[in-house]
Amino acid sequence: SSRPQTSRCPAPSRLFPAMYKLRSRVFSVSLLLSSNSVAQGYSLGGSLPHRFSRGVALRGGASPRAAAAGAQEAATAVPLTSASLAASDAAASDWTGDMMVVPVWEAKEGESIALGAEAAALDAALSGAVADLIADSEFKGKAGSSAVVSLPRGGNVRKVAVVGMGLSTDFKISGARKFGATLATLATEQKPKQAAALLPTGPALAADTQQAAFEAAMLGLSPDTRYKSDADSDENKPPPLQALALLGADAGALARARSFSAGVLLTRGLVASPANYATPTSLAACAKEIADRFEGMTLTVLERAECEARGMGAYLGVSQGAVEPPKFIHLCLSAPGGGKPAKKIAYVGKGLTFDSGGYNIKAGAGSMIEKMKFDMGGAGAVLGAARTLAEVRPAGVEVHFIVASCENMVSAEAMRPGDILTASNKKTIEVLNTDAEGRLTLADALVYAEALGEVDTIVDVATLTGACIVALGPDYAGMWSSDEALSKALLDAAASHGELLWQMPLAPEYREQINSKIADLANLGAPGGGGSITAALFLNEFVKESAWAHLDIAGPVWNDKAGGATGYGVRTLAAYAEAVAA
Repeated sequence: SSRPQTSRCPAPSRLFPAMYKLRSRVFSVSLLLSSNSVAQGYSLGGSLPHRFSRGVALRGGASPRAAAAGAQEAATAVPLTSASLAASDAAASDWTGDMMVVPVWEAKEGESIALGAEAAALDAALSGAVADLIADSEFKGKAGSSAVVSLPRGGNVRKVAVVGMGLSTDFKISGARKFGATLATLATEQKPKQAAALLPTGPALAADTQQAAFEAAMLGLSPDTRYKSDADSDENKPPPLQALALLGADAGALARARSFSAGVLLTRGLVASPANYATPTSLAACAKEIADRFEGMTLTVLERAECEARGMGAYLGVSQGAVEPPKFIHLCLSAPGGGKPAKKIAYVGKGLTFDSGGYNIKAGAGSMIEKMKFDMGGAGAVLGAARTLAEVRPAGVEVHFIVASCENMVSAEAMRPGDILTASNKKTIEVLNTDAEGRLTLADALVYAEALGEVDTIVDVATLTGACIVALGPDYAGMWSSDEALSKALLDAAASHGELLWQMPLAPEYREQINSKIADLANLGAPGGGGSITAALFLNEFVKESAWAHLDIAGPVWNDKAGGATGYGVRTLAAYAEAVAA
């Protein structure tokens, strides 16, 4: 692996000489570097504009701008709960602790709730407390519902809770997640230190649904308090739960749930972090932590000069208005055992750590500029998937994780509407709108991914268009693909983990909308709708032979009602890699 290196940023006139006229400028720049550096003042005069790359520490510090804003460390994962979740073969009637949770299936109309054998034995040991709770609270077993009662002192259990599973005939992955989330809610509200939960029977949960439930419990027990000044206050501190015994659980499903939860929490942490913490530099630091921690993972980070040498004019055109230096991040997870892998996958994530819109600035109601920290949601998903896959290590598959990270800002050196950029495949692009910037960064990243050689599939993930939210709403991601087999495999991977994904048309009828009269391509389609389709068609121009899919996650990347960053995409990407390995 190679350590990211800082380098002096070249003048934009060197990157795109045809686009710049000589300008006489004299200006002063005062840069505040990170705490382990020194403050330096620069006064420069010259005939061309200049920008500066500033030295930063990869560990223990964010970018210099973040340091100036009071940030103490780079963006990190939301910490996984410290509570121990463990599979147990103990009988519920013999368990001793603060709270026992009993799941029950909703009864069909005209029928009564029936307890499984293990729950019935527990009920008998508790002198009918479970049955009394169901009767006294008129508990129906609706999915996600719960009821709790305190028991007399001197018994094995201080409290018993029942949790509704819904109708067994309607039960899906989403129901398993609701069960796990309810376990976390009970732990938060009832504050047990030692708790146990039976798993449903009649029918029992398969390993994949158990995994979904355990993930939801772990995520619910892992609040994000990283930016709270008093993380130990009653309002902010995590539940006091020390241990949750999962009676009858599949140990393998629990281990996988822990790996997937860690990846989702990494993604949530990155996406939720504000732009003065989650800079391109801190994304590179995050990638380095993954590479340092896990066997088989290597890292390359290309600095601006190296991207310039590769001709990445589309990516660097977006970055040129920002003070923060761009970081082109490439993690590679080799197949276990070495040797030539059976399959080679590349995941490409959009990594705009902040998107102002550029000169087509995001303004007015509905622009969501205050949430544009989540415009690196695709990069977050890719890095979260890297974290998960590095731990589960699917056999026979080599996976590449690629992020062209930068900011899209307004300045004297920013790209302008009407500029023409040249991508690394030599295609020229007329910039009709500077707020259609994500596809420009992805263009060079896709070319880079395919140039790795013998890449079977490339999947890019991006918060690309508001048009996708208009088409599918806030919960579904859209998918466009050049390959039907890849489309089906991704849909299956998403469905197996409860992530909502909908196939969209890569409509050839709309291709002419991205033609430019003066360049090869325009970065925006015609007005009147279909913007998510023309964006996908634009990206398709930068993949020649590999099977390719584009996931637009602009909707499900964020959910205010559910607490903000969702971690969407990690499970789908990890599951697809595992399916390819199988």
